[in-house]
Amino acid sequence: MASARKVDERFSLLSVSPTVRTASRQPAGGGAEKRAETGQEPAGQKDREAHFDASWLETDLPEDALILLPVRDLVLFPGLVTPIVVRRQFSVLGAQVAVRSERLVGVVLQRDEKCEAPSLSELEPVGTVAAVVRYLTTPDGAHHVVCEGRQRFRLLELLDGYPFYAARVERLTEPDVSSPAIEARVARLKALAGEILELLPQTLPELASVVETMASPSLLADFVAALMDLDLQEKQDILATLEVEPRLDKVVDALARRVEVVRLSEELNRQTRDRIDDQQRELLLREQLKTIQNELGEADDDVDGVKALEDAITRARMPEDVERHARKELRRLARMSEAAADYSMLRTYVEWLTELPWSVRTEERIDIAEARRILDEDHYGLDKVKRRILEYLAVRKLKPSGKSPILCFAGPPGVGKTSLGQSIACATGRKFARVSLGGVHSEAEIRGHRRTYVGALPGNVIHAIHKAGARNCVLMLDELDKLGSGIQGDPAAALLEVLDPEQNGSFTDNYLGVPFDLSEVMFLATVNLIDSVPAALRDRVEVIQLPGYTEDEKDRIASRFLVPRELAANGLTDAQCALGEGTVRALIHGYTREAGVRNLEREIGRVFRHAAMQVAEGSATRVDIGTGDLEGILGAAEYESEIAMRDNLPGVATGLAWTPTGGDILFIEASMTPGSGKLILTGQLGEVMKESAQAALTLVKAEAAKIPAGCANFDRSDVHVHVPAGSIPKDGPSAGVAMFVALVSLVRETPVRADRAMTGEISLRGLVLPVGGIREKVLAALQAGITTVMLPARNRRALEEIPEDARRKLRFVWLETVEDALSEALAPLVDEPRLVEDAP
Repeated sequence: MASARKVDERFSLLSVSPTVRTASRQPAGGGAEKRAETGQEPAGQKDREAHFDASWLETDLPEDALILLPVRDLVLFPGLVTPIVVRRQFSVLGAQVAVRSERLVGVVLQRDEKCEAPSLSELEPVGTVAAVVRYLTTPDGAHHVVCEGRQRFRLLELLDGYPFYAARVERLTEPDVSSPAIEARVARLKALAGEILELLPQTLPELASVVETMASPSLLADFVAALMDLDLQEKQDILATLEVEPRLDKVVDALARRVEVVRLSEELNRQTRDRIDDQQRELLLREQLKTIQNELGEADDDVDGVKALEDAITRARMPEDVERHARKELRRLARMSEAAADYSMLRTYVEWLTELPWSVRTEERIDIAEARRILDEDHYGLDKVKRRILEYLAVRKLKPSGKSPILCFAGPPGVGKTSLGQSIACATGRKFARVSLGGVHSEAEIRGHRRTYVGALPGNVIHAIHKAGARNCVLMLDELDKLGSGIQGDPAAALLEVLDPEQNGSFTDNYLGVPFDLSEVMFLATVNLIDSVPAALRDRVEVIQLPGYTEDEKDRIASRFLVPRELAANGLTDAQCALGEGTVRALIHGYTREAGVRNLEREIGRVFRHAAMQVAEGSATRVDIGTGDLEGILGAAEYESEIAMRDNLPGVATGLAWTPTGGDILFIEASMTPGSGKLILTGQLGEVMKESAQAALTLVKAEAAKIPAGCANFDRSDVHVHVPAGSIPKDGPSAGVAMFVALVSLVRETPVRADRAMTGEISLRGLVLPVGGIREKVLAALQAGITTVMLPARNRRALEEIPEDARRKLRFVWLETVEDALSEALAPLVDEPRLVEDAP
């Protein structure tokens, strides 16, 4: 745009000058005419020129010599009339002598503008011969010379002995040639000149006609070059180019660049004007809308919301650095137009800052007796879990400022992990918030998105605290083991800071950009499988195991909690519907198979919906549902005792397994067929379980080798071990004892007792090693109708974890070696050879 203004000013200046001549190339002379042009001398001129010596008029200069006017800031082209300000004494004297003696002068550019007395090497070699058409002085003492360029010259040497610059020169003639190439360049130059004159404002229309009527290519090139805002070296380069065609090329290239600059500048100016006009129009309409609303009495005193936000910042009582940051952003918002692209984003951000509970706390009340009552009222059983929670609350009461551990409830679905968190919040009087982590695979869902993204918001942690409305809420991180990870980062790594009491006092959400104190939040977590939680995150929590329920516990939970809740949910009362004695037991045994009570609650709901339909239709006023009615309502029982599925055949043993949803039983089936001694394993077994089968077969072969010709059958037979429910993946070492017993039963052709179930890992020495999940496995055995459970002796300490009613109904056998398992599991036969020797 600066270039455009310079071109505009030069065109305007020369277009209004009355002394512009474009075709005046007469020889020097016509003194009377020049004197007439000079006019009368201004007042005081004689005094300012008193130093002039008339004898200098008689100075004898050679014919090829000129008085030189070295100039610093312009290049004079032939055919152009240009005013020159002369300041140095030698230039003033030279101009005066040229005017009074009617001599021509040579205008030449000096290379260093700071040099006061330039030498020949400091002057450009090519200059312009000019006639002085006017000389005048102004009241401030400045000397002005209006020069008309005539032709080019080349400096040969400077002449000494003069009080001004004089030099011998070679006058350069310019042949007026014409060719198709020159004519094409002339046409291009005229087109560009016309285009830039149309783009530039405040230009006289006569300039376009002057350019269009110029016939001389040389004069046209000089005229356009003089008018352009080129730097001095570019103009000097054009002046020094004598041949017309190269000179036209240089002028065309320079003018084409200027046209492009002017075009872009005009486009930018137009866009700016349009944008400003749209904003002014919108502002005007908004002001008119406010006026109309005021007239109708519908005006909002805080339309822009800035005052309301300022009051909200004050009420929020933020930390000092956060408040300073919020007020800075509010000032930005106040200066911003509502039509701006960032207005809504910035307003939302400030609103988030004001709505967070920076200083809002709920009064924490910890009454241990009341907390015990609430836990017992909300949850049946779970005595060890309740005791640990009460210990946790007792420490909080005695030392409120202490850093309490983060409790993590681990157990199968439906055992009440999440409801325990709600009970803790109720017992302490805190607000409760829950963050579901299942399927979270991006770090930004924990830490939030940066404000540079469209639609950015804080992370789930800040969202939950904002929803709770208190900085000391109980925050439940649900399904901690279901976290995922992807290219957006690892959310488990982001939780490390959240769950570390040493760091979460200055947790910084990416959206907020300021620290928020999480040290007063009571964090709880739930998982199904603690092994799925990353080790670093697992190290930050205290794991509390919640085992599955027994049938008795499920029956009592259903009577105390589930039945009344489902009655109310289905619009029934005790007078309209009732479950007969044993009905809940039948539901538990025949229609559910789980560690928790979630499916049991659904089945109770199905029964009550059947009764609700009869009451709503008017076909009955009261519905009593007994065990005999369940098949008509729910269909045939989905589960039956696995013992009923057993055939009294050798090679089948009952094992105990642990699953994420609780314990279960599984059958190990073994068979032997003629072959080459291969071991075939089926049932979608994992690597560890396959290794257990191989170890069991090796142990059986080792014991059979003690009998003469005992290994011959194995060498000529293939052993096939199958675990039913082949669509379910199975793995783990705890089926080793059951596999060994099944293989021995096959070899001895002796069936395994149907009321026995076993678990344990075996070694090649015949030892029974401990396994995990004892409580869940025992409960599964009890539910399946097992009366005797065979467990590793090293798991004896787990007996106290088993509910008392289950211990009363079951008989436990503790195994040290596989021989103990055989003696207990296999039915005794008369005169039967033993495969396993008695342990010493």
